[in-house]
Amino acid sequence: MTLTPRPARPRGRHLAVRETSAGGVVVDVIDGRARIPVIARRNRRARIEWCLPKGHVEAGETLVQTAEREVAEETGIEGRVLVTLGTIEYRFSTPSHRIHKMVYHYLLEATGGRLTVDNDPDHEAIDAAWVSLDEAHQRLTFPNERRIAQLAWRCLAGPA
Repeated sequence: MTLTPRPARPRGRHLAVRETSAGGVVVDVIDGRARIPVIARRNRRARIEWCLPKGHVEAGETLVQTAEREVAEETGIEGRVLVTLGTIEYRFSTPSHRIHKMVYHYLLEATGGRLTVDNDPDHEAIDAAWVSLDEAHQRLTFPNERRIAQLAWRCLAGPA
């Protein structure tokens, strides 16, 4: 019996991709309480995740422009960037890619609009909700985004 060798399976042959996104914490103050819009979306396993609004940088955009556009698209709330809050860096894999993602977060002041996910061109956001900034950690799914919301809270609260 003659065995025909099987072709070697390529190991680790994923295309490495870098992605850059921007978004943030857009704050609206009502009756002295800071609130922020958060969005719900389904992950690859169809579970609902509550997140800060963010998205990919489009050609010719600055990170600040991306953050303002993405917040408006995903939440309906228009905002103006005030300060940089921080960056979240992570890696994940798809069947064909290894992705290294950098997400730049900003603190934004709400300047108008109304809460809606109807303007999300990618239809990733399935719901949006106002959450008190000091309670955002109870709603946000990811620890790194809870950390960003805490930074926004500290930035607004000022020195102790």
